[in-house]
Amino acid sequence: MATKAQSRVTPFRVFTYSMVALWLIIAAFPFFWTLWGSFKVQGDFFSKADWTNAIYGVYTTRETGAPFTGNGYFGAWVTEAFWKNFFNTGIVVFFTVTISLTFGTLGGYALASSGFRYAFWILMAALVFRAMPHITLVSGYLLPFFEWNIWGIKATTIIVLVAINQPFTLWMLHSFFLNIPKDMDESAMVDGCTRFQAFRHVIIPVMWPGVITTGLFSFLLAYNDFAVTSMLLSGENETIIPAIASFLGTTQVEGNIMFAVAAVVSATAPLFVLILFFQRQIVSGLTAGAVKG
Repeated sequence: MATKAQSRVTPFRVFTYSMVALWLIIAAFPFFWTLWGSFKVQGDFFSKADWTNAIYGVYTTRETGAPFTGNGYFGAWVTEAFWKNFFNTGIVVFFTVTISLTFGTLGGYALASSGFRYAFWILMAALVFRAMPHITLVSGYLLPFFEWNIWGIKATTIIVLVAINQPFTLWMLHSFFLNIPKDMDESAMVDGCTRFQAFRHVIIPVMWPGVITTGLFSFLLAYNDFAVTSMLLSGENETIIPAIASFLGTTQVEGNIMFAVAAVVSATAPLFVLILFFQRQIVSGLTAGAVKG
C-alpha cells in the first residue's frame, strides 16, 4: 500500500517534472540549434526571409550541393588556425588550475587547521578581492607589464588569472578541509608522519572530490575568460574566447560569422565531455562542501 501511495502521480509531481523538462529544453535548445546551424551557410542560419531555411538548408544546398557543409569548421580551424587558440587556451588553463589548486590546498589546509583569528580576516580579505570586477585587477597590472615589456605573453596572463581565482579556491578548499576530522592527520603524525606527509597521504586522498570540484570551477574561469585574456594577450597568444569574438568582426572589419558559430560549438563540446566524465566527483564534492560533518 505504501509503495503504491508513493508511486502515485500527483499534480505537484507532474508540475515539478514539467518545469524540469521545460528548463532542460530552454537550456539545451540554444546549443543544439547552434550545433545544427554550424553546418549551414550564413544565408540559411541567419535568414531573415524564412527561418525554415536554417532547417532545410536552401542556400547551403545551392552553394555547396548538399544541405550540410563543414565550411565553417574548415574556415575556423584551418583557414584561421583556431587550433592555435585552443593550444594557447590549454596552456593558460593548465597552469592557472595547477597553481591555483596548489596554493589553494596548502592555504585552505593551513587556515582550516589554524585556531588564530587572523585566518578569518584573511578569508574576508580574499572575499573582497574575489568580489572586485576583473577589469579592476587587470588595469593595475597593465602599467608594470608595459614597462617591463612582458605584456602579451601567456605567463603574465596566467599570473593575473591566478590572482583573480585564488580567493575562490581558498574559500572553497577551506570549507572542504573544515569537514575533515582533525584527528585524521594527528593520528598519522602519531604513527610517524610529518605534517606534510600526513597532508599528502591522508588528507588529500579524502579531499579529492573537493579538489576536483574546485579545479573544475577554476578551469571554467580560465577557459571562459574574456576580459583578462583579450586585454593581456597578443594576437599570436590569443585564447579561444577572444578569437571567437574576432571572427565576428567589428564595424570597421568584416568578419565571418559562421567561423564564429563553428568555433563556439568546438569550444563548448569539451565542457560537456568534462562534466560527464567528472559528474560523480563534482556532485560528491559539492555535497561534502555544503554540509559540515
